[in-house]
Amino acid sequence: MAEGRGARVLDTGFFRRWMSATSAAVDREAAHLTELDSAIGDADHGTNMQRGFTAVTAVLDKEAPDTPGAVLVLSGRHLISTVGGASGPLYGTLLRRAGKALGDAAEVSQEQLADALRTGVAAVAQLGGAKAGDKTMLDALEPAVAALGESFAAAREAAEQGALATVPMLARKGRASYLGERSIGHQDPGATSSALLIAALGQAESGDGAAAAEAS
Repeated sequence: MAEGRGARVLDTGFFRRWMSATSAAVDREAAHLTELDSAIGDADHGTNMQRGFTAVTAVLDKEAPDTPGAVLVLSGRHLISTVGGASGPLYGTLLRRAGKALGDAAEVSQEQLADALRTGVAAVAQLGGAKAGDKTMLDALEPAVAALGESFAAAREAAEQGALATVPMLARKGRASYLGERSIGHQDPGATSSALLIAALGQAESGDGAAAAEAS
């Protein structure tokens, strides 16, 4: 991969490693995600996300998509079909729209990935009728995408800080919004899992936890 702001060249192997690293992170943090969701949701976010990304890694191994866009479209489709509640459609829309934005290119730049994810985040906002500050996954995703053109590390930091910033927020969308002021003081589980997705970009770049994704 070339060095410099926005100069990395990201191929299909990178995107497969990204999904594999995300799956590993969700496995590791599933209990924590469910604990967060038990306070302001249905107490199933961790198990739902775990089931979804397990299905994603299995289908990527089986079907071996050959472009970055195809990896994301296939991943999004399987999240929609396997993840319960609102998370499946939201995460599935994020990845499918980003994948479609990348088109059929065999390799993409970091800036192209940032632009594609920006398209996906906008689709998530439209689907959920939410915006930054509503205590949702957008509070992690929007600052992460804004920082992605700088570096994966900057995007990870922005996502993690965005997730932490949801603690004092009043939830205005989703299951947590039914709690009113009782939603204040709890970190949003969707923003937390979104931060895991963004952090996995750096792991995919370094190759950590990527053995399963190297089969293609």
